[in-house]
Amino acid sequence: MFIGEFSHSVDDKGRLAVPVKFRADLIGEVVITKGLDGCLFLYTRKEWDKLVEKIKQMPISQGNARAFSRLMLGGAIDSVPDKQGRINLPKYLLSYAGIKTNVVVAGLYDRLEIWDAKRWDEYKKKTEKDVEKLAEQLFI
Repeated sequence: MFIGEFSHSVDDKGRLAVPVKFRADLIGEVVITKGLDGCLFLYTRKEWDKLVEKIKQMPISQGNARAFSRLMLGGAIDSVPDKQGRINLPKYLLSYAGIKTNVVVAGLYDRLEIWDAKRWDEYKKKTEKDVEKLAEQLFI
């Protein structure tokens, strides 16, 4: 399970050092894709395969299902962390998430989210302001 929030940076070659806390769970292949809310999602291969099974069940006849599968699957890339725990983020993913240098890596149970630090701060402030309303709506 991934939890926590860590500040890191992307180097000029597009490499991101995964926080040490998460490295043991990211042995082998990972999948990075366009996420929701303007961030990137990073999944272990096992969790990615679970998501793909759910996506495969969506009806291809529905436009929203096609759009979501295109976002998640078409934007995905396989990666293997190097010996220093770094992953390569291609330019199209960096551009999608507005990432230049400073990032926040947030653990969210079955995935990591990679955010541009400024975008994360703005998102967090907005969400924290409305946390009581969110809780009331979600925990009935």
